[in-house]
Amino acid sequence: MTASRIWIKKPLAIFTANDVPAPGGLVIDDGVIVELLDVGQSPSAPVDSTFDAREHVVLPGLINTHHHFYQTLTRAWGPVVNQPLFPWLKTLYPVWARLTPERLELASKVALAELLLSGCTTAADHHYLFPDGLENAIDIQIEAVRELGMRAMLTRGSMSLGEADGGLPPQHTVQTAEAILEDSERLIARYHQRGDGAQIQIALAPCSPFSVTPEIMRASAALAEYHDVRLHTHLAETLDEEEFCKQRFGLRTVDYLDSVGWLSKRTWLAHGIHFNDDEIARLGKAGTGICHCPCSNMRLASGICPTLALEAAGAPIGLGVDGSASNDASNMMLEARQALFIQRLRYGAEQITPDRVLGWATRGSANLLGRTDVGELAIGKQADLALFKLDELRFSGSHDPIAALLLCGADRADRVMVGGRWRVIDGQIEGLDVAQLIANHSQAARDLIAG
Repeated sequence: MTASRIWIKKPLAIFTANDVPAPGGLVIDDGVIVELLDVGQSPSAPVDSTFDAREHVVLPGLINTHHHFYQTLTRAWGPVVNQPLFPWLKTLYPVWARLTPERLELASKVALAELLLSGCTTAADHHYLFPDGLENAIDIQIEAVRELGMRAMLTRGSMSLGEADGGLPPQHTVQTAEAILEDSERLIARYHQRGDGAQIQIALAPCSPFSVTPEIMRASAALAEYHDVRLHTHLAETLDEEEFCKQRFGLRTVDYLDSVGWLSKRTWLAHGIHFNDDEIARLGKAGTGICHCPCSNMRLASGICPTLALEAAGAPIGLGVDGSASNDASNMMLEARQALFIQRLRYGAEQITPDRVLGWATRGSANLLGRTDVGELAIGKQADLALFKLDELRFSGSHDPIAALLLCGADRADRVMVGGRWRVIDGQIEGLDVAQLIANHSQAARDLIAG
């Protein structure tokens, strides 16, 4: 239970993701932030409870903008450990095609629980596999999100271009355009919530240029425009993809995106690595968002996203962990740490600061999802918080608490709040039997590989 009015009092440090300091903490009323307090300030009205945050670094809840929950079932699988993207996909597609409702439910819970424990309060998932018997995959994910008490942008992914027609996926993993669009309409009508505090939102997400037809890209764009929902896909992840687009469509990736009506503020793209200067300018002018997935990009040796060039052009930047078969983790703090380091390789230490990267993981990611109610600590925003302690051996001797989260490698929140309700207390998820979940999920993973 949560008191209606609570003071998160005098934290060790606080990152608001904006220019307003709050060293005295913040006041939450009915799940919404109503006051930010300066040094020596107290709440302007009585509170029902006070949480002493003197040992905690307080952040806005982290926001993950690209994931594939189902892939927690194929982490660190030997045959793909050393493969780049295209061979990796072709080896895994037949395994993933054996997904069942029970396996997806367990995989989704594991991904969400891992994210929540890392301080993530809102997660976007890109689910594009709908084999026979798994037509209600998104419905299954929605139940998992509700059980964990998080927020989610669940994207109705799709694959419509199989091997027989020159695509990458096996034929039995693709769907017809009619089935894809009909289910997209159903999910938007049934589940998509609008306005501040929304828990479940739906976006449309044809998988990639090498797994869907231009027709489904155009139809999805039109449907998203009609229903005012967002669009998501993979783009410019590898040079293989660029070559595929040139050979099949006679276009580079951004030209292809433009040709199917996707170059807009409604769209956010996963990866965004291989763009030239002209393409970066066009993406920025359109306001198209880019989700940087550093761990996956390093694991598959795909390349480094040109984040600062994209930002300078006007394209918002957020962070995503990507699938747990190309990251092998679902941890937003570790993702932010990796983003800090890989982007320093590209742009230098002076420009890539902990504050900047935490900004991508919070306010930037909220921007990608089209949300203005989360991603920062400010009056009127949702009370989504992640609180970290610095009392482990790895932090001993550290001086700057916010920098220490990334530089010393924080990976687990002590407390997490979503909409004013504590979902993680003392590093444990309220109401979740993690040991039983691990046992059931591990068995499902073995069964999936065994066939």
